[in-house]
Amino acid sequence: MTTLYLTDLDGTLLQPDGTLSAYAERALARMTEEGLIFSFATARSLNTAGKIMEGVPLKFPLIVHNGAFIVEQDNKILHMDGFTREESTDIFAGFASEGLTPLVYAQINGRSRFSFLRKNCSRAQLEFVETRIGNDYDRGRAREIDSADRALDGDVFYFACIDEKEKLGKVHAALEARYRCFYSQDVYTGEYWLEILSKTASKAAAAQKLKTLLGCDRLVCFGDGINDVPMFTVADECYAVANAAPALKELATAVIGSNAEDGVVKWLEARAEFRKNS
Repeated sequence: MTTLYLTDLDGTLLQPDGTLSAYAERALARMTEEGLIFSFATARSLNTAGKIMEGVPLKFPLIVHNGAFIVEQDNKILHMDGFTREESTDIFAGFASEGLTPLVYAQINGRSRFSFLRKNCSRAQLEFVETRIGNDYDRGRAREIDSADRALDGDVFYFACIDEKEKLGKVHAALEARYRCFYSQDVYTGEYWLEILSKTASKAAAAQKLKTLLGCDRLVCFGDGINDVPMFTVADECYAVANAAPALKELATAVIGSNAEDGVVKWLEARAEFRKNS
């Protein structure tokens, strides 16, 4: 019997400052070589997740953008769950109704890119964009446009907006019945985000697809946030870190050490059975 071990990154595997500890990096590299079938499911893109995890030899496909994509490390897309043109237009109009222009993520000419309209970005949103411009892992991914008319170019799969809590709350209320929405406060900056995916896109659906793709019999998951709830409901075992949301702890098989304590890695190290792929 083979098990897929799947973890969230921010708030779960990563330290409170958003990095992977040297201890965790060494331990994961060793356990992967010993036979651990390990991957992650994150709201991050492959680019930003890859930068953080570059010291770990990731052998298996990865779940990014909250389940919109299953990708291999060479950017080969194994599964994509995007929007129709009508859905993209509807979502963009929902943001526009509150005077907001979101970041729009799409496949354009075979590349994953995000479009932004600088003049309409909030301070926090522009700061986020600036961290992606010139970054070796993100080079060329940020696509500055001069008109909102070009925002929906390509095959759109993800919207994200960083702005005032009240405005985002109104957009969330208007769209949540039709799409999968994540409205939350960033664990690092304290800024408010609204992220929108296809109704059928989720970490849970992607986790089940990945489990089948890898021929695994069981799924063991780790998480900290509300967006991990669907993944927990389809797992054979699910573990919440000590710093997790109370609602996630209620669903968990058990609560383990916090992200600051490298709780996920220490739990995996104690789980000798993966070395026999059981």
